[in-house]
Order: sequence, then C-alpha cells, then structure tokens
Amino acid sequence: MALSVPSISTIFVLLLLMLSTEMRPGMVAEAKTCNSQSLTFHGICKSDTNCATICGTEGFPGGECKGTILLKNCICKKPCE
Repeated sequence: MALSVPSISTIFVLLLLMLSTEMRPGMVAEAKTCNSQSLTFHGICKSDTNCATICGTEGFPGGECKGTILLKNCICKKPCE
C-alpha cells in the first residue's frame, strides 16, 4: 500500500512541528527555591499559614511545615540568587 504525496507531506510537516517544539531555544528555566529552617519558630510546625507569617518576619516571602508527622519544622523559602 503506497502513501500518496500529500500524505507523506502532511506526515513530514507534522514531524517537523513536533521536533521544533521540543528544541525551542530560550525556554524559561524554573527558578530554584532556597530553603532555610526558621530561626524564630519554636515547637512543632502545625500550620503552613503560621509558618509563612513567621518567615515573613525573618525576611522570607514564604514558608511551610516540612518533616515527619510528629517532627515538622518551619522551613522558610525564597528564590535562590
């Protein structure tokens, strides 16, 4: 079964489109996030909101509770420089 010229052309164009989207120069890389344990948060971290508030007082734009169920710490986050 032979393919017609229009079918081959269509397949070729689709192949080029797929390859060109994979090889786009200038793709934006995700910014890395730097983490630091809060210096002023005391106790087990139970609320991401409270953690983020404390991290805000330490100059970080955000924070969240991380760790095991019983031993969660408040980890402050900011974009790495």
